[in-house]
Amino acid sequence: MSDAVAPAGWRHRVQTWWVILRIALEERLVYRGDFALGTLMRFLPIVTQIFLWSAIFASISGSQSSGAQGEGEPTTVGGFRFADMVAYYLMTMIARAFSSMPGLASGIALQIREGEIKRYLVQPVDLVGFLLLQRIAHKTAYYTVAILPFALVFFLCRGYFVDGWPEPTVLLAFVASLVMGFLIGFFLEASIGMIGFWFLEVTSLLFIYMLFSFFLSGHMFPLTLLPDQIEWVVQRLPFKYLAYFPAAVFLGKVPEDELATEMLWQAGWLVFFILLCRWMYARGIRRYSGFGG
Repeated sequence: MSDAVAPAGWRHRVQTWWVILRIALEERLVYRGDFALGTLMRFLPIVTQIFLWSAIFASISGSQSSGAQGEGEPTTVGGFRFADMVAYYLMTMIARAFSSMPGLASGIALQIREGEIKRYLVQPVDLVGFLLLQRIAHKTAYYTVAILPFALVFFLCRGYFVDGWPEPTVLLAFVASLVMGFLIGFFLEASIGMIGFWFLEVTSLLFIYMLFSFFLSGHMFPLTLLPDQIEWVVQRLPFKYLAYFPAAVFLGKVPEDELATEMLWQAGWLVFFILLCRWMYARGIRRYSGFGG
């Protein structure tokens, strides 16, 4: 009897999660028609980056040509040529589109503060799993609508990808880094939101996190531009997997003999934040008190 009940329970649970995912996806596809134009507009700062780095590389190239040393060699900054630098910023846009979780941490803290979280305590729906499915639906809807603007921009900028497509194994590692970057971004911000069980307002903490993430993720510039002593520390932090690492993998800036190790580091950080998020949620529920209907 119990053997027959167990498969039925799992079947009902899978059906429940599928209904949640389908409804969340349908909702986002209905009112996210502005994704296409919004995505296209997000690439406009790339124009500024092209002019900026063009001037920087031209200045460095002029300095090198005035002396015998380095003459005739391609100008590089932090291991990036000019074309690589532009391609890097394009690839970080993709990585950040995967790993960014706008409103996740503040939304969790708000549900704790307003008492809405108690519905997850009386209904057979897990809060973390529910929010994760919502984010999956959000990203699916985003890329479904925004694929054409992405294709247009990358077609116009195809000349900056001078080395062409990476090898199949590297391309597979790139896709895996995007998926793990998405999950790291989710569980990291969800953990920040869980702080709401102890401090009802997390806005200041979230602001500090966003400030560090912007610089240390490589979204502003490649991490190889940092001084050696600082870069070594930053390379060990989880922030780089949100933007820099996927872009570096695609562009071949991660040595092949180090790629597997780096992927293991990323997987390790993912496991860490999953456990941290679950631990904080379990501890927070123990001290949570809800009153009223």
